[in-house]
Amino acid sequence: MGHTRQPSERLTRAPSGGVNAAPDGADPPAERSAWHGNRRRAGPAQWAAVGFVAPVALYMLAFYAYPLYQNLDLSFRDYTVYSFVHGGAPFAGLANYRSVIDDPVFQPALEHTLVFTALSLFFQFTIGLALAVFFAQNFRLSGLLRALFLVPWLLPLIVSASVWSWMLDTNYGIVNAMLHAVGIGPVDWLTSPSWSLASVIIANVWIGVPFNLVLLYSGLQAIPQDLYEAASLDGAGPWQRFRRVTWPLLRPVSAITLMLGLVYTLKVFDIIWIMTRGGPANSSATFTTWSYQLGFGNLLPQFGLGAAVGNLLVVMALIAGLVYIRTRRRLLPS
Repeated sequence: MGHTRQPSERLTRAPSGGVNAAPDGADPPAERSAWHGNRRRAGPAQWAAVGFVAPVALYMLAFYAYPLYQNLDLSFRDYTVYSFVHGGAPFAGLANYRSVIDDPVFQPALEHTLVFTALSLFFQFTIGLALAVFFAQNFRLSGLLRALFLVPWLLPLIVSASVWSWMLDTNYGIVNAMLHAVGIGPVDWLTSPSWSLASVIIANVWIGVPFNLVLLYSGLQAIPQDLYEAASLDGAGPWQRFRRVTWPLLRPVSAITLMLGLVYTLKVFDIIWIMTRGGPANSSATFTTWSYQLGFGNLLPQFGLGAAVGNLLVVMALIAGLVYIRTRRRLLPS
């Protein structure tokens, strides 16, 4: 009788041309050696990947995770100057957060933070988009004008805020001098509760427009010109081209611009503090200035309360980030 090959046997060719049988589920010697060799060769690549990731991970832990943890711990303890230096602050739980929410400054500071952020974002984005569309025409001297518009963004914030403080000064400011030239009386831009918040918003818009201009102009440069030519051949005017071509393709860049601007505007401190210090009578106080005043602006610092206000600001930024993540797919062009 001839030899019958069982189904459970697997035949593999040896390098010499012979036949080696291997039971099901087991790798032939050649395959096992190749697999082990690949596993050994993957070792250095894995260590190289760890080497590249490790500096970033250490940086995030040292400069983000650890400060956030310390600030969170600070907000849950009753710190004094002595305990802040020597340690041993008692655990206070949510007492600092309750004190912050019950404070009379909480509601106006929250409203000012929201108004300051919303109006700054609206005008920065709107003006930046208009300028980006204008400069996209590539006329003569457009490069020089774009460079000049970057000056507010390149200046240190302390310089920009100081210049605006001088310009809006009631007695010697150039803004009131121009108003006087057209028959309008002086305005107490920085010392009136009715105008202080508007003054810092104007200054922040002026500083933030170049940032929006740069990002939106870069997004416009990525839109193919063939689409505009096709729209023109179809009889579309400037507004129709912007509405049907520019805006849909610019939405991803616009979303990123608004998100970055939101995070930046929520934490603006320098401009407000230099121009008004959150006053007068907390009329321009935001969470950033209030947190600083609680932690460092009094003879008896309240570090726990200041940290609690700062953490509320972090929560607001996290909520905005989550909203962006949930809605970013809707902002992508279909």
